[in-house]
Amino acid sequence: MRATVYRKEHFNAAHRLHNPSWDMETNQKVFGKCNNPSYHGHNYELVVKVSGEIDPDTGYVIDMKMLSELIIENVINKFDHKNLNLDVEEFKDLNPTAENIAVVIYNLVRAKLAAQYDLKVLLYETERNFVEYPEAK
Repeated sequence: MRATVYRKEHFNAAHRLHNPSWDMETNQKVFGKCNNPSYHGHNYELVVKVSGEIDPDTGYVIDMKMLSELIIENVINKFDHKNLNLDVEEFKDLNPTAENIAVVIYNLVRAKLAAQYDLKVLLYETERNFVEYPEAK
């Protein structure tokens, strides 16, 4: 039997959406307030979805405590109360849009999660704006 479990976490981070190959006018036109040179922040909500077979011995798809620790160690500790553009290596040359943040989080978790599990990341930048990666099929 297969099932899906979800772990929800939270982090606060600042960022600036900016394409260095564009002039200021183009950046402002495309990214608006999100291009503020002084940065701006969000209270991100992260939902990690793991699917797999239910272990007949434990009754778990995955140990939720282990999943929580994996997310905290590899994502929350890295992103929380950070300036994503300046403090997080993955965004040195990658625009920290919600889409790119979700992909980076997926890759960080995927690297630590056994291959037997299917993984999806939902990242809420605001209550109304969120990203799912990989995309729903």
